[in-house]
Amino acid sequence: MYLKYITDEKLIEEVKKILAVIEKAKSNDIYSNALDPFSFIFDVTANGLTVEEWFEQEEVRQAQKSMQNQIGNFHQGIVGNSIGWSDLGIGKVIDLKCDSKKILAEIKNKHNTTKGNHKINVYDDLEIILNMPEYKDYTGYYVEVIPANKNVYNKPFQPPDNKIKDKEKKNRPMNEKIRQIDGKSFYSMVGGYENALKDLYLVIPKIVSELTGKPLSEKDVSKYLEILNSSYNFR
Repeated sequence: MYLKYITDEKLIEEVKKILAVIEKAKSNDIYSNALDPFSFIFDVTANGLTVEEWFEQEEVRQAQKSMQNQIGNFHQGIVGNSIGWSDLGIGKVIDLKCDSKKILAEIKNKHNTTKGNHKINVYDDLEIILNMPEYKDYTGYYVEVIPANKNVYNKPFQPPDNKIKDKEKKNRPMNEKIRQIDGKSFYSMVGGYENALKDLYLVIPKIVSELTGKPLSEKDVSKYLEILNSSYNFR
């Protein structure tokens, strides 16, 4: 068993989805997305690239962008398929729920994924749902999987209301049931132990290696951990 909190079948299924996005992006015609001719001309002339080198880099960049756009869905799928959790579907008001722990969650991949003026919408959606009779004892979480500056937090979520045309910025009122949480802390709630996110991260290369047949270099594991610890503090 790869992880304690999600079946191997569901974990592999979510990894396969990301691999499929990467393969599709690789096969796309580079011109299928509008190229930025100004970015091209500066890259080629300032960095001394040949046109062929630039096109190679652009293909990689487009594939990476397609993959990165799916990472939020990956986390939603992982948590939503974890034991006791439900994925409410992409495009729904709220992404996830866990009835046994009485949790609702809206999950974003990075702390700056959602613009400030949209964060109040997340707060308001959580407030509306938490006021429904069936969810009156639940806690709603706004999850930022990758926090700013390795921060660890589980605190009341009080986004500023940018719609108010007032010199004094006003934040949404503090509600202990509407919270903002980093990814490490959230995954520890999902998995039931502190290093649940770290274990997920480290098992991905093994699964990818098994699915693709590309060998996994154990020498790279220390480098993987270095990258992980650039965003989190793990022992």
